[in-house]
Amino acid sequence: MSFSEREEIAVARAAGGSVRAIARWLGRSPATVSRELRRNADRRGEYRATAAHARAWERASRPKPAKLVVNRRLRGIVQRDLERKYSPEQIAGRLRRAFPDEPEMWVSTETIYQSLYVTSRGPCAGS
Repeated sequence: MSFSEREEIAVARAAGGSVRAIARWLGRSPATVSRELRRNADRRGEYRATAAHARAWERASRPKPAKLVVNRRLRGIVQRDLERKYSPEQIAGRLRRAFPDEPEMWVSTETIYQSLYVTSRGPCAGS
């Protein structure tokens, strides 16, 4: 979302505009506007374009720590399964079945491939 859209949201919201009315005005989905207000309002629930833009920018900033670097337990399982010659697709599927209620233990095949091929530090960098 652009800063100018955030300014429009702030002005419309201050004037008492509904989420649906703001969404129509911007040509955006009401869900998008609602999510923007929920994620980027301050502690009092007030929405200010400058602060909202800064919060969104901070969340989107890169690089974010790799999941296999910060989650040692997950990294160990992935490394073990790679040593057993499982494919990234098999590993990702096995993790979802083994930990159905723990999304922090799920990993995408892309994350596994990145740990193998994109980084120059080898499989599951950070171990």
